[in-house]
Amino acid sequence: MSAELVIDVKGLTKRFGERTVVDHFDIRVPKGAIYGFLGPNGSGKTTTIRMLCGLLTPDEGEGTCLGFDVRHDAADIKERVGYMTQKFSYYEDLSIRENLDFVARMYQLPDRKQRVQTALEDLGLADRAKQLAGSLSGGWKQRLALAACLLHEPQLLLLDEPTAGVDPKARRDFWDEIRRLSATGVTVLVSTHYMDEAVQCDFITYIAYGKKLIDGPSAMIPALVGLETWRVEGPELGTLEARLKTEAGVEQVARFGAVLHVSGTDKPTLNATVERLKAEGTHHWSLQVAGLEEAFIYLMAGARDNFATDPAPVAA
Repeated sequence: MSAELVIDVKGLTKRFGERTVVDHFDIRVPKGAIYGFLGPNGSGKTTTIRMLCGLLTPDEGEGTCLGFDVRHDAADIKERVGYMTQKFSYYEDLSIRENLDFVARMYQLPDRKQRVQTALEDLGLADRAKQLAGSLSGGWKQRLALAACLLHEPQLLLLDEPTAGVDPKARRDFWDEIRRLSATGVTVLVSTHYMDEAVQCDFITYIAYGKKLIDGPSAMIPALVGLETWRVEGPELGTLEARLKTEAGVEQVARFGAVLHVSGTDKPTLNATVERLKAEGTHHWSLQVAGLEEAFIYLMAGARDNFATDPAPVAA
């Protein structure tokens, strides 16, 4: 992967009134990467994306997007970025083709008709070109929105929770397209709530309540957090879960279906507790590699809500 940075910003900050929605945020995104942008609702992801693409001006911070200054070159950035919003934002009383033609006109694209036709074919929309956008399912609206983002051949795609509310097959098809685009050198910054999507990203940044908690290659995130995780199976998991929360070395107990994942960062203390409980012979214990979900649950436990009126102290 190229070392060239498509996004390189530091200290990015945005306030609305007395609330700091994005608080001194740094991010560096290499060219051609699929960069996952994760965080709960209200964490500042959308505000950050809008600052990166020139729709909002940061109150503090500096840096570049596609080589242009994020504070002073908003128009240049907007011309070269494809931004797919959370909410479907195209005309529901126009057909798929008419919507794409409108976008092509807005960008004053040459060979407009051919570009629209190519977009229809590339995204599998040609057979539905005359269908009104308002009659489309969530998955087809998603395809239309992505096609519109790609019409002007952007170097960077900013996708704000693009697969929310669509069926699993549509999500898989969408990610196939994202990987194809990445392979051609298009850089993708995508926000998501889905862990199965996060693992498909080359890099991940996790933001909570305006602050970046961690970033790095996706495969390394759990190791960076430093969690040791045990999987527990057996009877009366609810009772065991309550007991585990009082045991030494246990910092997190998460329920995944019919199993518990028990985690902590003090490995010797946690493992001593597990060995003592294993000796009771009531449950089956197995050591496993901590995953992204365990890591993010742990990180969120120490995050403070910037909109809380009386927030709890941040965990040590």
